[in-house]
Amino acid sequence: MARAQGARGLLAAAVLLGFLQASSSFEVKDLSGKVCITADLTVAFSVEYKSNGQKEFAHFFLPQNATVEPQSSCGKANTSNPILVLGFGAGHSLSLNFSEPTDKYEVEELVFHYNLSDATLFHNSTAGGVKKVSYKNIFQAYKGTEYRCINSKQINMKNVNITFSNVTLEAYLTNGTVSMNKTECAEDMVSTTPVVSTTPKQTTSQVPTTSPAPTASPPNPAVGKYNVTGPNGTCVLAYMGLQLNITYLKKDEKMGLDLLNFIPHNTTSSGRCDNTSAFLNLTFEKTRVIFHFALNATTEKFFLQGVDVSTTLPSEAKVPKFEASNNSMSELRATVGNSYKCSAEENLQVTDKALVNVFNVQIQVFKIDGDKFGAVEECQLDENNMLIPIIVGAALAGLVLIVLIAYLIGRKRSHAGYQTI
Repeated sequence: MARAQGARGLLAAAVLLGFLQASSSFEVKDLSGKVCITADLTVAFSVEYKSNGQKEFAHFFLPQNATVEPQSSCGKANTSNPILVLGFGAGHSLSLNFSEPTDKYEVEELVFHYNLSDATLFHNSTAGGVKKVSYKNIFQAYKGTEYRCINSKQINMKNVNITFSNVTLEAYLTNGTVSMNKTECAEDMVSTTPVVSTTPKQTTSQVPTTSPAPTASPPNPAVGKYNVTGPNGTCVLAYMGLQLNITYLKKDEKMGLDLLNFIPHNTTSSGRCDNTSAFLNLTFEKTRVIFHFALNATTEKFFLQGVDVSTTLPSEAKVPKFEASNNSMSELRATVGNSYKCSAEENLQVTDKALVNVFNVQIQVFKIDGDKFGAVEECQLDENNMLIPIIVGAALAGLVLIVLIAYLIGRKRSHAGYQTI
């Protein structure tokens, strides 16, 4: 994704900080001093804001000196639930609100407050004041176990992306003691069952709670090539693997998860475009996904503004017909004439029940020369993957240099101790 030079500097600094810092540990205790919530995690934030009429991005991590705020609580039986509130910087906070439906506990709601008046993070922000975003049901574990998720888990909200990694947490501890048993997240699990069906559509149904239990991820979808032709030739050119992730209510009031990979040779594409908007319609079996791209004439950038999803759920679903849409997105952004490219998986949140996951995506909209992609603008995730080896190499080189200098100083001092007779 394209970034202004200042935003690239912030991203590089954030990645360097994330490499150097370990995950941060926090505890909440009750009045008797017993621990009721423990959390060890790394959290990366990416926030979109406006500066002088243009969109900018702030990238930063949850610092190790973040504090457990007084609003944190172990909760009270039948009246309030446990909550962990972490404060940092100039008026920023991250809250994890826990609940325990049936035999599991979960982070029922994540709430992030960020202060656009903090000039150290949001340079020349047009708006000021504290903004709030929230997300429902992100972590879930069985009671008496510790939730563990080493791999990255990205939460997409309006203008804010939060990425969790190296997470271990537990709430409702027994006698203030962390459990030795673990609940592993889906991102860390590897399926050992061979895929037999040519259509990797999977439905899990063993979940007696308000959100699905962790399951093994399906294989990544194959990459397809799609295009839309307008009055002036090709106006949308896209390579990507496409996966639909739907959480739904079943007839028995439990929750199910429907995962569907689009198979390119069985997928039909259509669409339309004009000077400022373009639509790419992809249909696979009984599922349709519509991508709506828009043009920002001021910055001369295209971006994904909206996604519409319609599908037929498994027969066990209480409501078999599913529809969802989000028309306030700002993803897959690049300069007109260039292409947006991302090798890493990206999760496009349509609603809290629907995700569209894209893999190995390369896309260009509006100005396309000869049905070929223009210059590539890499996404943030790919930039991070390129920067990390450089940072590791620089750190190792620095360590070698320090050892060498220490050796030379020690050798010089040992020679200075001898006298000529």
